[in-house]
Amino acid sequence: MKADLLIDSQCALGEGATWCAETGRFYWTDIEGERLWRYDPRDAGTVSFAMPERLACFALCADADVLLLGLASRLAFFSLKTGAIETIMPVEADLPTRINDGKCDRQGRFVFGTKHDVAKAEKIGGFYRLNGDLSLERLPLGECAISNSIAFSPDGSRMYFCDSPERKIRVCDYDSFANQRVFVELSDASGEPDGSAVDSDGGLWNAQWGGSRVVRYDADGRETARIEVPTAQPSCVAFGGELLGTAYITSARVGLDAGALRDDPHAGAVFVATIATPPARGIAEPVFRGHDRAH
Repeated sequence: MKADLLIDSQCALGEGATWCAETGRFYWTDIEGERLWRYDPRDAGTVSFAMPERLACFALCADADVLLLGLASRLAFFSLKTGAIETIMPVEADLPTRINDGKCDRQGRFVFGTKHDVAKAEKIGGFYRLNGDLSLERLPLGECAISNSIAFSPDGSRMYFCDSPERKIRVCDYDSFANQRVFVELSDASGEPDGSAVDSDGGLWNAQWGGSRVVRYDADGRETARIEVPTAQPSCVAFGGELLGTAYITSARVGLDAGALRDDPHAGAVFVATIATPPARGIAEPVFRGHDRAH
């Protein structure tokens, strides 16, 4: 499969690909650009919202006009109607880290990780879960340099995650965090695992930064499909469209010099591919089942 250019958004660091099934809109973030983006396929219209700091990840809420934000330094609620931002709590305020990847589990709790906010990241970050009562707990998944690939099996029994520089995606039993093991180790010479999405058959689709590809692995970690993406740094993937059979893929420009950008003019764009082989479909993104108060 091959992905095609959809929106030449020129994001410095596009991430957080998320489809809202209730409104039929696609959201993503430009982390370094400090903006939230929204695309409506019905009229091909795009709109963006300025953020007060880098927006690393986010989640849909039960109220479709509210998002749970994983800003660089804190968790917050954001009203799409008014622009109001209400801080929930800071995260790792005593460490040189920022929030990175995040996604809701099947129970509607927000699971996210952090990253060491320097060029050569070291293992000082971690993984966390924001519960429905807005309590925060650190998950027993070890320390990480750059958290990514957070995703959950269709029945919620498995959690996938990674520390990107290791080039390994891990999996564990989500109820107990036991049986932690390597799910897949990237065999290609290039690329690191970045954002992931799970389809209705339990396949994990992973965007591979530096590898110009999104790869699907079955529940046993075997590669079964691949999307070639015409840019160097695909960063995240989400399923959208009426039947959740369309892959939306974000990408990034950061780290590419002038020569690389000449060869990769659409770096930072959003790409799209129709999933035909295998005939998998996505799963509607869970919403955060907490107490959203922004309005």
